[in-house]
Amino acid sequence: MPSPHAFFKGEFVPLENAKISVMTHGFLYGTACFEGIRAYWSEEKRQLLAFRMREHYDRLRNSCKILQISLPYSSEELCNITVEMLRRSGFQQDVYIRPIAYKSSEAIGVTLLGLKDDLVIFAVPFGLYLDISKGLKLKVSSWRHLEDNAIPMRAKINGSYVNAALAKSEAIQCGCDEAIFLTQDGHVSEGSGENIFIVKSGKLITPPVTDDILEGITRASVIEIAKKEFGIETVERRIDRTELYTADECFLCGTAAQVSPVAEIDNRTIGDGKIGPITKKIQDLFFEVVKGKIDRYAGWCTPVY
Repeated sequence: MPSPHAFFKGEFVPLENAKISVMTHGFLYGTACFEGIRAYWSEEKRQLLAFRMREHYDRLRNSCKILQISLPYSSEELCNITVEMLRRSGFQQDVYIRPIAYKSSEAIGVTLLGLKDDLVIFAVPFGLYLDISKGLKLKVSSWRHLEDNAIPMRAKINGSYVNAALAKSEAIQCGCDEAIFLTQDGHVSEGSGENIFIVKSGKLITPPVTDDILEGITRASVIEIAKKEFGIETVERRIDRTELYTADECFLCGTAAQVSPVAEIDNRTIGDGKIGPITKKIQDLFFEVVKGKIDRYAGWCTPVY
């Protein structure tokens, strides 16, 4: 049986012992940043494979720079710590890894300065976040996206996800699966926790990193896979809302969402309302990559055992 562990305050402890005070600044004010990393269990290889872990930790360290959190570990050290934590936990199933760098002082006051910093890393079993077997129903949210001069979305800042929770909850209450954010000036940005692509005339189109999106690692993987494996070009440009309605295909992608096809947006059917052929090709290959089945992408998958 798995024995979940965490890396907490510089040491490995049973997950149930990784606890913070209700006075912790990161809890009181959301002054923390995080990553979400998937590790996939390959029954064939009897191996747990962490997907693009180094890139996730590079991004975490950049988030820390923005939030003025001092993280005393290199990306390589963070990878090694995570592998050891997973080994101690003994998972033999897909898991979601959550590193959080946070302001750990027990203090009242709105500031980033003069506070202690700390790190916790843990993992939990994790299956599907969205139903990827069929097309999703999306809704353009009435909530506008945070922008770079408010809370920068290129940093995964804990407090900023209230914005995402408002949008996704609204979508679910309206009978949809997920929300689409618009930027402050009304262009397509991203989902509540995913990047978005549309397909037009055989090309992928996705919003640029300057439209208040997370610089997604799955997004970058999709762009690379599409080009290398299928010769499909990706155009990064601003997208108008109504372009969503007339797209040939649409899909969301992210660590949690993986590659999730879209069937409907704002009651408009996308394509024929089924998983599009380009989306399907990318989705199928993505799952072969993360399960370690394609040797040329082996560098993206870190073995745990």
